[in-house]
Amino acid sequence: MTEVSFLCGELVYTAIWIVLRVIVWSRQKKIDWKREAALMLMFINLAVIIRLVYFPLFRVDGHVQPLIANLRATGPYRINLTPFVNIADYSNTKELLINIVGNSCMFIPTGILLPILYKKLDSFWKVVLVGMSMSLLIELSQLAWCPTSVTDIDDLILNTLGAIIGYGFYCLFRPRRKRS
Repeated sequence: MTEVSFLCGELVYTAIWIVLRVIVWSRQKKIDWKREAALMLMFINLAVIIRLVYFPLFRVDGHVQPLIANLRATGPYRINLTPFVNIADYSNTKELLINIVGNSCMFIPTGILLPILYKKLDSFWKVVLVGMSMSLLIELSQLAWCPTSVTDIDDLILNTLGAIIGYGFYCLFRPRRKRS
């Protein structure tokens, strides 16, 4: 994928977002600006995730790096279902930290924003489930749209960990409810 296709994808994502928000506003007849601000933060979070997943920042000779472990090919796809095999094989600490910190931090805002936006998700296990589901969807979508990427269980684990950390931050700073 090229930067042009990235830009087109982000423009389509933004256009869909705007159309959906206008439809919601027209039906509600009023705008809750606090909620809209939180929704805008989620929009930005998802845009950053899309950018980092489908258009990685680190490339060497036109290939996404690093992929050190030999992966069993499943058809034309590259899939790693063995936890921590890639993490154990990084050639240097910098690449390892970029992978671990990047994959975790990418989902921290998700873990914070989900319970703010959706009160029914104000539970540890629900945030874990939604964060893991979002990550699984991303990993599976890479099979179709990113032939040079690897669908990796490590990414699923680290993304879910990021959502858990985000939920932890949310719990630390959420307003305390009054007991009856």
